[in-house]
Amino acid sequence: MTRTVVHLLRHGEVYNPEGILYGRLPGFRLSGTGQQQAKLVGEHLADHDVTHVVASPLERAQQTARPIAEAHALEVAVDDRLIEADNLFEGLRVAVGDGALRSPQHWPKLRNPFRPSWGEPYLVIAHRMLAAVHRARSAAAGHEAVCVSHQLPIWTLRRFLEGRRLWHDPRRRQCSLASLTSLVFEDEKLIRIAYAEPAGSTDPAVTGA
Repeated sequence: MTRTVVHLLRHGEVYNPEGILYGRLPGFRLSGTGQQQAKLVGEHLADHDVTHVVASPLERAQQTARPIAEAHALEVAVDDRLIEADNLFEGLRVAVGDGALRSPQHWPKLRNPFRPSWGEPYLVIAHRMLAAVHRARSAAAGHEAVCVSHQLPIWTLRRFLEGRRLWHDPRRRQCSLASLTSLVFEDEKLIRIAYAEPAGSTDPAVTGA
């Protein structure tokens, strides 16, 4: 049997002084802390057998991937399926009791939290993420791959793989900034899911993606 590990890495902290939901908007880069988090993950994975590094097309994911790719003399590939979830509140403040959620004009977007009605369906996210994972698994067969993505897509895929319902409380996601959700395969069969926080724990309720 061929054992392959696919690490799903959430990007590091983003510079976002306005506290908006930036989603897929361009121009959102890692903060100084985020750059340090990416460096720590790179050091954590330096002695791993990483042969493939791929990232979401968004700048913060590309930046997070770079130290890992450089440590293994690899190029960072791009897979659009690793991108952040589409969201109708993109560009707005959405903290509880603040911003867009206080405006009645936005309330219809909240009509169905199970799909959800304000953005890309959870099942669509899970399916595209799973396709990206299997592409990376194939590319790194017998070794390790790193896929840099975003909190909601990673957490949605994990719940899908664990057979749990996809709708959930965002405050309970186990997916800190620069964390690793590692999928261990034997051939094409998933045999284990592991989780690690090489850059430390962060609050899942903090605005970010």
